[in-house]
Amino acid sequence: MTTTPPAVSVHPARKATAWITSAGGGVAALVLSVLPGASHAIEEPSYTVLRTLGDNIEVRDYAAYTVAEVTVNAQANDAGSRAFPILAGYIFGKNKGERKLAMTAPVTQTAVPIKMAMTAPVTQTPSGSGFVVQFVLPQGVTVANAPEPLDSRIHLREMPARPIAAIRYAGFWSEANYQEHLAQLQEGLRAAGLSWFGEPVYSRYNGPVTPWFMRRNEIWLSLAP
Repeated sequence: MTTTPPAVSVHPARKATAWITSAGGGVAALVLSVLPGASHAIEEPSYTVLRTLGDNIEVRDYAAYTVAEVTVNAQANDAGSRAFPILAGYIFGKNKGERKLAMTAPVTQTAVPIKMAMTAPVTQTPSGSGFVVQFVLPQGVTVANAPEPLDSRIHLREMPARPIAAIRYAGFWSEANYQEHLAQLQEGLRAAGLSWFGEPVYSRYNGPVTPWFMRRNEIWLSLAP
């Protein structure tokens, strides 16, 4: 008896939907949703699914992409909200040339300090030094051609092509939810004989008004090439 190997799927730009709201003259929140009938779509970094482990773990090969990042001195549960207005201002035109950039997903964060050249762009591990929060810039935007930030807190960085393992889950942020799924991811990789390095990565794809059961959260671990 023969079996057909699983198909390799390619995700050049998975789509979500977004609405931007403002309050008090500034950007207040990004709301991502998977509801149909959205006004416009949001792209993700390109990746190929190399392998699936169970129902919710994927081994992916990511293409290189560019991010705008800021470091905030905050706890894990509010680092994103602290960083969002800073980064949103940059992509909405607060840069040299007042160039507007499309929003992409996910918004990521990682504890400080990290080895940026070796790890994926997000982590949700507590750190006394705060978190690095990153916006992924649209495909085709590089450090060389991206508009220069006016805010000195914002830095542009090229994230190299790399393999990562990702576990996907729903729900609101909580340390217990995060740790439970991180343990599941690590257990799945051990069972598959795969090793990882660097900080675990936390990616959020939805904003605060998205119902808990529709939220897409992911934890990433970097794998050896």
